[in-house]
Amino acid sequence: MDDDQHIGGAKPRRVDAGAQRVNAALAWLDRIDPGTHRRIKGLRLVTAYGLAAALGTLQDVTQSVPAGVSVGALAGGFALWASVSEARATRLASSRDLAVLCIAAAFGALAFTFFAPMLRGFGRGGAELILVSGAFLAGYLKRFGVIGAGIGSQLYIGQLLAYGMDLRPGDAWAILLALPIGMLASIVPRVLSGPAEHPAVLPALASEPAYGRYAISPAFAMGLQAACGALVVVALNRLFGLAESAWAITACVYVVATSAVGTAERVRRRIYGTLVGVPIGIVCLPLAEHWPLVVWALSAFAMIVYAMALPERYDIACGAFAFVLIVTLAASGVHSLELLTARAWETLLGGALGLIASRVVFPLRLVRA
Repeated sequence: MDDDQHIGGAKPRRVDAGAQRVNAALAWLDRIDPGTHRRIKGLRLVTAYGLAAALGTLQDVTQSVPAGVSVGALAGGFALWASVSEARATRLASSRDLAVLCIAAAFGALAFTFFAPMLRGFGRGGAELILVSGAFLAGYLKRFGVIGAGIGSQLYIGQLLAYGMDLRPGDAWAILLALPIGMLASIVPRVLSGPAEHPAVLPALASEPAYGRYAISPAFAMGLQAACGALVVVALNRLFGLAESAWAITACVYVVATSAVGTAERVRRRIYGTLVGVPIGIVCLPLAEHWPLVVWALSAFAMIVYAMALPERYDIACGAFAFVLIVTLAASGVHSLELLTARAWETLLGGALGLIASRVVFPLRLVRA
């Protein structure tokens, strides 16, 4: 009888220990994401991208599209980043913003397809000059608040997607097809999430020229800082031939903040995140070759972490996204370690150039009440 009691009493203790660990993990998640609002947004990001990518591969959609152009990838990019930028509390306002943000991304992609042929005549780095205009708008349009910042970001994202796919004027039909797919894929999950999602938006911090003698707005200064950093990347690519210069431009665009101090903090956190996320992604490369489904599942989880970490834990968000980039590229057939490493160090290069630009080009300082 004593033995039975001893054996019967040991199992609950083991179960209790496991339950305690689960409860501790859930408590940690609740501290980071009270009310599960950001986890819901993370699931919405994954759903929007997956739905857009799936709809974009339907035969009725792809049969009228030029060979080699992925409508699913375009629509997925439109929907994913529109969902990231959207930050409204009601279904109606969110749906309206998502539609506008997808239109902005499509406009950016169309602009690239029509202007790139003229700039390619300048040789290496010519087409990247269009990304410089997107870099400027990503900073300048922040003067119009959350929706302005989102539109500027989407204009750049559209250009970046078109640049990565090397789209030409004849591919405009694919962009026009991707637009309604991206809108539908981003709006439907937001409507279904409804009041369960409360967007987290940091209060805007006013800024002014650090030396008080410039007759330009802070938003214009941020646009110039991002554009100047992007121009330096274009010049370096023309001189030395960077393998993944677009990633350096992207890093430069998204580290520019409302002050030089804020930019330095974002650069520091981006470096930390990249140095952690990229090695983890490289370690997981064998999974991408043998178990791609596992890799896509890990990527979905990482995007949920990305949504949870923004905006306060920019380092964790950058690490999660760096991991996603590495493993999804490998799962898509890109296995060159040299290319994957180039994306990592050129991202760090872009961050450093953004930091220098924030200190040299009309530096800004915060104005606190």
